[in-house]
Amino acid sequence: MRIRRAGRRAAAAAASIAAVLLSATACAGAGAMSGGSASGTTITVAIVANPQMQDVETLTSSFERSHPGVHVHYVTLPENQARQKITESVATGSHEFDVVMISNYETPMWARNGWLADLQPYADRTPGYDPNDLIGPVRASLSSHGDLYSVPFYGESSFLMYRKDVFAAHHLTMPAHPTWTQVAALADRLNDPAHHMAGICLRGVPGWGENLAPLNTVINTFGGRWYDPQWNAQLTSPPVQKAVGFYTDLLRRDGEPGAPTAGFTECGTDMAQGTAAMWYDATSAAGSLEDPTSSKVVGKIGYAPAPVEKTASSGWLYTWSLAIPKTSAHRQAAWQFMSWATSKDYIRLVGEKLGWSRVPPGSRNSTYRIPQYRKAAAAFAEPTLHAISGTDPAHSTVEPVPYTGVQFLDIPEFEDLGTRVSQQVTAAIAGQQSVPAALAQSQQYAQTVGRTYQHP
Repeated sequence: MRIRRAGRRAAAAAASIAAVLLSATACAGAGAMSGGSASGTTITVAIVANPQMQDVETLTSSFERSHPGVHVHYVTLPENQARQKITESVATGSHEFDVVMISNYETPMWARNGWLADLQPYADRTPGYDPNDLIGPVRASLSSHGDLYSVPFYGESSFLMYRKDVFAAHHLTMPAHPTWTQVAALADRLNDPAHHMAGICLRGVPGWGENLAPLNTVINTFGGRWYDPQWNAQLTSPPVQKAVGFYTDLLRRDGEPGAPTAGFTECGTDMAQGTAAMWYDATSAAGSLEDPTSSKVVGKIGYAPAPVEKTASSGWLYTWSLAIPKTSAHRQAAWQFMSWATSKDYIRLVGEKLGWSRVPPGSRNSTYRIPQYRKAAAAFAEPTLHAISGTDPAHSTVEPVPYTGVQFLDIPEFEDLGTRVSQQVTAAIAGQQSVPAALAQSQQYAQTVGRTYQHP
């Protein structure tokens, strides 16, 4: 873990990237906005291997036909590997990528570091792009000082997906606004390993963007927090102990087989194949569950708000977005591709070519006014939009905290800290250690990072 000391939070953040920033600066300075000819240009695009990005690869021939001077070369990696590869590449000023897929965690920090091109001039000057159509919380999360530094491919919050037919067969009803206590009781009733039905699917695989994503929302709503306002670590506090114990016990008791190695993709497969009664995860998963080409449960899924305990809401805010590293020598061509992949026209193209349930959700308000999409996504469109609009990363906890974020903390160290903590949690899920032992080790990691933000 990278550990540094600094007197103040801002200084700590700056210090944390100083070494790599020097390297990045030395390699940066590429092209002005209009720099780089699109003629005969091949751009290299680093993306995460998820269904939505597989769709964009499928449709890229359409982009290349309309932009004959630009060719797209994809580097596609699983989520954890993509995060590491992209971060290393951008932070060290590598020239290997012209477009990178990042999130609302990286975008504001990397913009402040000077690692990304300012996209606002591009967006404002591109006819028909309409940046004001981007959903407000999503756009704000991808901006720095009011300017866009990445553009959303899709946005998401989290909600609870459940099998309406299974609930009906057991004479059960999902509450309109479920609590985790209620969800656990339902999972106990529905778990049926003998008939290959898990009561609930939750991410168990380590990763700050894997099991910590849902778990952090549970910690928040149980009254827990990572730090108090003085940056004292709180991971061994009673609320966090209770939340992590709850999550771990629920998963061990009623979760999917192989839970310590199950992430978003594995849980999505379980739910789509009909072997899980509930799944708490990203709103963006709904499109795949309602796609008859990949799902056995089309029309059988109900959607409820993210479960709560002590907070009024608990859904996260996350956006997979596209950005241009400052080191790209092909910024104009990169923007041509990005503006196509995040445009209103692309969303319609997906609907017409691949099916309206596969449209990238949560990025543009106009998507939710398309009649075909509203019909295809009738079960989940409004719950998705409501969930995203209801997120408040600045006030996600019961007690005050010195950071913002729902399922992550907006500090550079979180990528490393969160991954280390998630590994401890996975070990507890796997039964290799107790929850108190996992959190005791996590507390040490967190306290070491916290001291770098404390005054001497």
